[in-house]
Amino acid sequence: MILLIHLLFGAAIGSVVKNITLGLFLAFSSHYLLDALPHVDYPIKNIKEKQWRRALPDALKVILDISLALLLLLIFSTNKPIVYVYGLIAVVPDGLTLLGYLFSNKFLEKHYNLHQKIHFLKNAKISIFWRFASQIIILFVSIVLLSL
Repeated sequence: MILLIHLLFGAAIGSVVKNITLGLFLAFSSHYLLDALPHVDYPIKNIKEKQWRRALPDALKVILDISLALLLLLIFSTNKPIVYVYGLIAVVPDGLTLLGYLFSNKFLEKHYNLHQKIHFLKNAKISIFWRFASQIIILFVSIVLLSL
């Protein structure tokens, strides 16, 4: 699942949940729920393989993805600072995965293994249509929730 979807959905959950602690927990947990759905990702192979001289396009994809998510939050949310916190909390699992690529330790390895297991539909024979459709549906649901 692309970061934009995780960030917007986490922010949307937080925007409708009145309890901050519960909102933060649900925003964080939503990452794993969304990753269990069939979806597409953009490749960041050079970052994974620590090919830093060729990693600029990968880094630009990530920066563009997060920037677009923040722009959509600015447009569709109430712009309360906590909504942005919920969104950022929702992408923490991918941040931990990125840290695992950069630094090796037992916690990051266990998280990486868990995160990969949650992507159990990644190699399933599900059409590209449904992989995109799942993200588009979540995008629209997020925008509706943010607009409430």
